[in-house]
Amino acid sequence: MSKKESILHRYFEFDKHQTNLRTEIIAGMTTFFTLAYILLVNPSILKDAGMDLGAVFVATVLSAVIGTLLMALIANYPIALAPGMGLNAYFAYTVVGTMGVDWRVALGAVFISGIIFLILTLTKLRELLINVIPKDLKHAVSAGIGLFIAFIGLKNAEILVSSEATILGINPKFTSDPMILLTLFGLLVTVILMVRNVKGAIFMGIVATAIVGMVFGLIPVPKQIFAPPPSIAPTFLQMDILGALELGVFVVIFSFLFVDLFDGVGTLVGVTTQAGLMKDNKLPKANRALFSDSVATMTGAAFGTSTVTSYIESSAGVAAGGRTGMTAIATAFFLACSLFFFPLVQ
Repeated sequence: MSKKESILHRYFEFDKHQTNLRTEIIAGMTTFFTLAYILLVNPSILKDAGMDLGAVFVATVLSAVIGTLLMALIANYPIALAPGMGLNAYFAYTVVGTMGVDWRVALGAVFISGIIFLILTLTKLRELLINVIPKDLKHAVSAGIGLFIAFIGLKNAEILVSSEATILGINPKFTSDPMILLTLFGLLVTVILMVRNVKGAIFMGIVATAIVGMVFGLIPVPKQIFAPPPSIAPTFLQMDILGALELGVFVVIFSFLFVDLFDGVGTLVGVTTQAGLMKDNKLPKANRALFSDSVATMTGAAFGTSTVTSYIESSAGVAAGGRTGMTAIATAFFLACSLFFFPLVQ
């Protein structure tokens, strides 16, 4: 073991968590590829609010990198952070689109909600909320989040479609649609690898699915991959805090606060339970994790993106063996590298 590896070994407590550097890096890579969709989706959604696509892309990456590094170095948890789905849609389509709030004012509301998060964290009210949730309910939260993510995946893959009779139904093209068959192939490969206890099974399933999709022409091979990152100037420090303090925007601030509070708590409980980090129905270093979440939200608003929160997709990295902040460090590294892949987003 080299000196550098020895330092990482001690700092992240590999022995205590029965893991090693190779496993943590594979887990971090797995988490990255599982949540990488946000790098495409978040700029697309916030563009509809009148924001610059390239600037939001850079803001998304930078806020995710900073938040994830904070979680790794302060809390030593294998949890990645990024702008939250749902919160970005509320930002763009409800606050800006329906309520007519300027996106700069909306960013100001996000920043203020981050400050309130931080105050609640420093007073340990958020940590208290996590610790008082009954054990059975914590397990139910984990299962519920898992079912929700599974539902989103099946819906995005168009395996589940809308139905007037039953609200939801199986796609009539279930056995003939090439993309659905590709999805099922990816699921089958991933499940087989997981059943055989192959570490990195989810990541390997993702890679196998992408390769097969390109071979059969279902996924286009990108014409250009690398390019310098676009300018962040159109959104950087454009938040209007004074505008957000007006009486009519308080409901927006509260909405961002409320949703992120329970979204973050649910994710922390779910991922740490899966990783075996919960002790006596309590989450050690919860305040450190919540502090990272709060600062990431304020940083994201300053860069020019909606609320940053802990990502349930981190459970994919945990399933691949990730147990420490080194997993998050690896995820942050791959997120940073994605800055040069903007042509894929366009």
